[in-house]
Amino acid sequence: MVLEDGTVFRGRAFAASEQGRVLGEVVFNTAMTGYQEVLTDPSYKGQILTMTYPLTGTYGINDEDMESARIQVEAFLVKEYQDFPSNWRSRRSLAEFLESQGVMGVEGIDTRRLTRHIRSIGAMRGILATDTDNVRELLEQVRAFPGLVGVDMVQKVTCPAPYRWENGPQPDASWREDHPGFRVAALDFGIKYNILRNLERCGCQILVLPAETPAEAVLATNPDGIFLSNGPGDPAAVTYAIDTVRRLLGRKPMFGICLGHQLMGLALGAHTFKLKFGHRGANQPVKDLRTGRVEVTSQNHGFCVDMESMKHVPLRPTHINLNDNTLEGMEHLEIPAYSVQYHPEAAPGPHDATYLFDRFIALMRRDRGLSPDDTPHPERP
Repeated sequence: MVLEDGTVFRGRAFAASEQGRVLGEVVFNTAMTGYQEVLTDPSYKGQILTMTYPLTGTYGINDEDMESARIQVEAFLVKEYQDFPSNWRSRRSLAEFLESQGVMGVEGIDTRRLTRHIRSIGAMRGILATDTDNVRELLEQVRAFPGLVGVDMVQKVTCPAPYRWENGPQPDASWREDHPGFRVAALDFGIKYNILRNLERCGCQILVLPAETPAEAVLATNPDGIFLSNGPGDPAAVTYAIDTVRRLLGRKPMFGICLGHQLMGLALGAHTFKLKFGHRGANQPVKDLRTGRVEVTSQNHGFCVDMESMKHVPLRPTHINLNDNTLEGMEHLEIPAYSVQYHPEAAPGPHDATYLFDRFIALMRRDRGLSPDDTPHPERP
């Protein structure tokens, strides 16, 4: 592997070595478990991922813990791959999973050195090669790679057509009239399945819509609330989504996570910037500014809303990251809209922030003038 600054790492491909060469932004994740959820998180599209925990593959791959329909990372780097998984839910090995989808897995990389290098220099473009060891040739190729800044990555992960979520994706793209729960229209910028599971657990029925769905079409579904999902890449490049969010704000209660949080900020006039090496892992401390409570959170993002740029827009910070004091949550001062940068639906955990889904339910209930004891739709028009 060659990074854009000329740094070279060597390892051994344990899956999909025939891919030859893979380009992407090289980033690290500090979680000790959850590699299946990480691999299938659409927010990792375009990235070569390394885990800081040294031993990977110990519990295999199961059928339940997918966060999307396929692997999303460009390649997967580990210190030591364990090819003999042991877990009662395991159905296949990590290598078999990667091989089945043509995603390169590499072990033997000095992941500690790589992580320290990224922390010092910053996330950077990299290339993996199994077909040559010509460093000069690979360096030229990686430096010609444009990277992710200014690139709309959402188009690579959004759903091609609307669908309803009910214990999984359903081909029917319409509401169930016999369902008593709140109707949530979810704009799919790269949505994680566990977000949908959490909304369903709260009693909602969910209609998932492609990222380019115009505001008028979203409102035409007659939702009770609008959800803005996570997703990959530079939020400033997803201009159509920024315009859609701007048109939807104030029409229905709105909740955004990760990329959805950034798009809400941009739609209201705030700015975003690229973090040096991002926040990726299951152990990020976040402080709720209203209660003083500290949550341990799961995160995966490389961009952030600039807190200084919020001073002249109708937003207030609600959460900050205690590692670097960057913005982790905000709410609108006048309309029912709020968002967080981290992942309250975190799979496999932690679950400190699941209350944010209950808050969304409360906003939809208040918007319809319902008391806590009322059913969501006593008389739906």
